[in-house]
Amino acid sequence: MSGYFLRRCSQFIPTLFLVSLVVFGLVRAMPGNAADVLLGPQGSAEQAEALSRELGLDRPIWVQYGIWVNDIVHGNLGQSWINGFPVSSLITRNLGATAQLALVAMLLAIILAFPIGIAGALWPNRIAGRLAAAYTVLAIGIPSFWLGILLVLLMSLRLGWLPPSGYVSYTEDFVQWMRVITLPAITLAVYVSAVIARFIRAAVTDVLGNDYVRTARAKGLASETVLVRHVLRNALLPIVTMIGLQTGGLLGGAVVVESIFAWPGIGRLLISSIQTRDYAVVQAIILLAATLFLVINLLTDLIYGALDPRIKSM
Repeated sequence: MSGYFLRRCSQFIPTLFLVSLVVFGLVRAMPGNAADVLLGPQGSAEQAEALSRELGLDRPIWVQYGIWVNDIVHGNLGQSWINGFPVSSLITRNLGATAQLALVAMLLAIILAFPIGIAGALWPNRIAGRLAAAYTVLAIGIPSFWLGILLVLLMSLRLGWLPPSGYVSYTEDFVQWMRVITLPAITLAVYVSAVIARFIRAAVTDVLGNDYVRTARAKGLASETVLVRHVLRNALLPIVTMIGLQTGGLLGGAVVVESIFAWPGIGRLLISSIQTRDYAVVQAIILLAATLFLVINLLTDLIYGALDPRIKSM
């Protein structure tokens, strides 16, 4: 297991280096000049030039990248160009809200995905299987922003059951926290649950055709026992992989959802930083999201190797 772990970790650093290059290049390729945005329309060309020198934007791009990487290695993410706060404190302040939203959304997605996927595999030609197939098609086809707006119109403005936006810490009022997180969590979970459900359906369908499943049924084992001990256990590998990938993908979906529901997470912070060309914050958030995605993939691979010992020798 240690050799497999070291091989997977050895791929992490080069990948993260390439990600940092892409992140830095894409941020610097954004249209508009940060100095012009900071000064506003009343700023002169001389002031913009002076501010660019102060921010280091007049230096060659590779020099700026080297300074940025050196600061990150030493634990310094820089300061916001807009308010002067340390970038690390801004991210720390907003990361907790995003983590809460992603965790609740993934739990909800898993709860929805397993019965839907299993129903689609076991009874493809019955009403339950057809409803499961219809759900996955609709859930994948509906854009998250559109679903979020519909939920606000129906559940908040029309029925008045849940608040349309806002945030309350679960340590202050747990019940109110559950009410405010419900709509954004559902918005995030619907698409993810459909993707996972399709993989569960495919994996379970594939395992159902194996000889050992037919043998277990011929021995007279209960359907629930066959499903849990023989089918789901052997179908778990691709399902775990997809859950890991979708967990990382939730960070991308949170950007839109947090904007719709005014959720104070890093997605909303990213949108506001892009609008103000706050390069330091934008680079740090995107690099953090990419790092989390890579870490989740690494953990998924390790779990994959633990579930299937054959993977460790590859």
